[in-house]
Amino acid sequence: MITMPARKPRRSAAATRRTPLLLDRATAKRQLADDTYDVLVIGGGITGAYAVLDAASRGLRAALVEKDDFASGTSSKSSKMVHGGLRYIEQGNVNLVRHSLLERHRFRKNAPHLVHRLPFLFPILEKEGIFDARLARGFEGLLWTYDLVGGWRIGKLHQRLTVPEVLAQAPTLRAENLQGGLMYFDARTDDARLVLTIVRTAAALGATVLNGAKAEGLLMQSGKVAGARVAVDGDSVDIRARAVVNATGVWTDELDAKAVEGHRPQVRPAKGVHIVVPWDKVRINCTVTVPIPGRARRATCTRWGNSVVLGTTDEDYQGSPDDVHCTRQEMDFLLEGANTAFEGKLTADDVVGSIGGLRPLVGGKEGATLDMRRDHHISIGRTGMVTVTGGKLTTSRHMGELVIDKVMTVLGRRAKSRTSSLPLLGGAGYDAEAVAASGGIAAHLGERFGTEARFVGDLIQEDPTLAEPVVAGLPYTKAEVVYAARAELARSVDDVLSRRMRARLFARDASADAAGAVGAILGRELNLTEAEVERSVSDYLAAVRHEKSVLLEGAAA
Repeated sequence: MITMPARKPRRSAAATRRTPLLLDRATAKRQLADDTYDVLVIGGGITGAYAVLDAASRGLRAALVEKDDFASGTSSKSSKMVHGGLRYIEQGNVNLVRHSLLERHRFRKNAPHLVHRLPFLFPILEKEGIFDARLARGFEGLLWTYDLVGGWRIGKLHQRLTVPEVLAQAPTLRAENLQGGLMYFDARTDDARLVLTIVRTAAALGATVLNGAKAEGLLMQSGKVAGARVAVDGDSVDIRARAVVNATGVWTDELDAKAVEGHRPQVRPAKGVHIVVPWDKVRINCTVTVPIPGRARRATCTRWGNSVVLGTTDEDYQGSPDDVHCTRQEMDFLLEGANTAFEGKLTADDVVGSIGGLRPLVGGKEGATLDMRRDHHISIGRTGMVTVTGGKLTTSRHMGELVIDKVMTVLGRRAKSRTSSLPLLGGAGYDAEAVAASGGIAAHLGERFGTEARFVGDLIQEDPTLAEPVVAGLPYTKAEVVYAARAELARSVDDVLSRRMRARLFARDASADAAGAVGAILGRELNLTEAEVERSVSDYLAAVRHEKSVLLEGAAA
């Protein structure tokens, strides 16, 4: 193996910046066409994002392309948990749990503005619960294992709660069979913003990143993959690269088939769904795990501000990966689970948003997806393309590190990963307590942008009208739309309302009402024609209508 010196990474660029990092599509397109890269990562979900960041942190000339928007696939439709995974202990995969808890700790250090501690409550019920008092004793043993293998790093060990203590956390839980509870601690994140922040951190270190850039073919040289032909904004761009990474998630087999004739599919999609209801309908202060009647599954109910997210994962999926939504049947069994556990009566009319996503599991077609392992798989194909599949959000940093280790093998180079202690943009110097105490817009921006919030605040100082809310009932401001266009490569109303903000998930109908205002701001910032603005708005409204028809009317997804 030939050892070559790597470029010295600009590590300070990912720490505290004095000026905002502005990303420009035209510049990125020109760089992609003109440069030759050490590595091209295809796929802008959490795995691809951390792969390109790892590459840039080692000093490689790196690029990332995503066919739609960053995190538009699985990575904006996850459970949003950064966790070790109690279920994996139950499956005997203690090593995965130990490693996941270490990675959770690293996330909380490197992105303290985005990854927050979250208590999880398991009610102990005399009957019709996940477990009774007898099973709770065995489950508490699992919690001790969880704490000992790394859960302790979050600063709190699990607790056994009395009935009054359980009801203090979840006052609407049905109390007739309640015998107490067990609480342990994990973390949560806004998954779409986390991915975007990782991508932007890579750009701060010199990587070229672009969304709306679909890899339609692979460039070959002497039988080896040497880049990709990408369709972007109506143009075709050939991106030359010495190594290529396939990080396309549930679309992995589609790209692998372009590299190797006769490729056999490896990915088995597993569907997860979540719905959102107003907090005052459930009134919980943590995540409560409840059973789904008649099913060997659990549902989680998690407070997010004035909303509660109800979700479950891991149903086999056979449909199109490009059109995944929560269905009427899936919504009904989530509502049934919540209504069994809590007082009151949730109905379909209470559901203000929903998502459906696919997890790219690796393995055979037999057995329940619930029982399949979550380990990742990384390989170098015979044409030299590095393919990564499986894994989970919590271990994405380590997956990115291992992917680039494989890339270094392809390149014949050596350089160590630096991401285990690399702060993401907005994370260095972030003071969570001070931000929380500030209240109002300052606290809202701080929890989304970290120390970079001052750049959004500067926009408001220049034009106080940008402090106005853009979506009724939600704290997002017009300034954040401007910033999304200038600094976050937002191209459309959907990019803004579905991922730069989570308005479509937390207030679907109100977000539709705001589509015109968002389109107008994007039109001014991106110099769009009136027809382009109208198309962006109408596309968003059509997508919302389709989502609602699948959810409420049982239309085909």
